[in-house]
Formats: sequence, C-alpha cells, structure tokens
Amino acid sequence: MQRFSEIDQLKSQLDGLRPLPEHTVRSLHQQQVLEWTYHSNAIEGNTLTLKETKVVLEGITIGGKSMREHFEVINHKEAIDYVEAMVQNQNALSEWQIKSIHQLVLKTIDSHNAGQYRQENVVIAGADHLPPNYFKVPEAMADLIEQYQANANLHPVELAARLHVDFVGIHPFVDGNGRTSRLLMNFELMRHGYLPIIIAVEQRLSYYQALDTAHTEKNYDLMLRRNDETNRR
Repeated sequence: MQRFSEIDQLKSQLDGLRPLPEHTVRSLHQQQVLEWTYHSNAIEGNTLTLKETKVVLEGITIGGKSMREHFEVINHKEAIDYVEAMVQNQNALSEWQIKSIHQLVLKTIDSHNAGQYRQENVVIAGADHLPPNYFKVPEAMADLIEQYQANANLHPVELAARLHVDFVGIHPFVDGNGRTSRLLMNFELMRHGYLPIIIAVEQRLSYYQALDTAHTEKNYDLMLRRNDETNRR
C-alpha cells in the first residue's frame, strides 16, 4: 500500500547502514527500552518521570513513589527482554506466549491474575466499546490467533496495528491489557525487522480515540495512520 512506502524506504536506508557500531547499538537500545517503558506505563497512569524510570531501571528506589509503580517499570523491561528473545528465537505467536508476556507485566503486582484470562466482566473506562463476556474470552482469543495467522500476508505495520486493536477489544485480562497489547504490536514489527513503535503519553487521547473507533466502527484507518506516522518518525 502507498501509505507504507515511505516506511519501507526508511527501513531500507537503515538496513543499508548495518552493522552499526556495537556501542551505538547498545546506547540506542537502552534509550529505546527506557522510552518504551516510560511511555507505555505513563499511558496507564504510572507517575514516574522519564528520569525516574531510568533510575529505577538502574536498580534505585524513588522516594514517595509506590512499589507498584516501581514493579511496573521492572516488569515492563523484563517483558521487553522476553519479546526480544521471542524475535531472536523466531518463536511463533500463540496464546501461551501472550499469557507469558502478561505474566511478566503483572508479576508481583497481581500474581493471582498474572497470565490468567479474566473471570469477570470489565469495561474500558471512557470507551464506547464493551469487551466480550468473560466466558467468551477463551474462544475470542483462539479466534484472535486464527485471524492473526490468516492475515500473515498483510504489511507488518497493518498486521501489528490489527493485532493490537483486536487484542485490546477482547481485553482478556483483568489488568495489564494496554501494556501487553503494545508489546504484542512491537513483537510483530520487530520480527519483520522494523523498529518498535513508541506511542507517547502525550498522544494518549488520540490513541484511545483511534482504538475506540476501530472497535465500534470496525474502521482501522485511524489506528493505521497512527502507526504509520509514528513508525516514520
């Protein structure tokens, strides 16, 4: 599709610069993990600043901040490590892998629900979309994987966006769905050699609007444009 041509051109230019110096790769990766962790957590209400997030990743506790906020940072970094290992090992996406990612996102925070599909009905605050009844979640997740596999020929940016949207629409877990969905989106991008997308907390309103439009109108255009624009930055 024409909308992805610039992304593919930029990817080709980046690929042409490889291999980058080892220290450059390490530095860029550290900054990427920091910003990804900070923004993904901030979107969900974590109050740690970017600098505070960096300090927590270095193993230092921030006074006046909750232990949950600290664990959200530590857990998200471990979940990124896991997703990167999946990419490196060429693991296929499955329900088991999704549960494993979620278990890392919520471990220590809510060990009872970490990696477990919800056993209660939920609503998405501020959204018109209503996730399916909890007893339909296993079937919906099986359908998600089936549809994901059926869409394998789509452009990676579109497939990643659709995976993100459809997962959030199911809202299979009690908590941690947003962080998990963005990890899944970036798994799909990274396994095709694209850089991960970092949705900035400042874009939260338009991001939520794009998700709700996709859920209620089955129109993915706003979400695709958001992925497209973010990937080209």
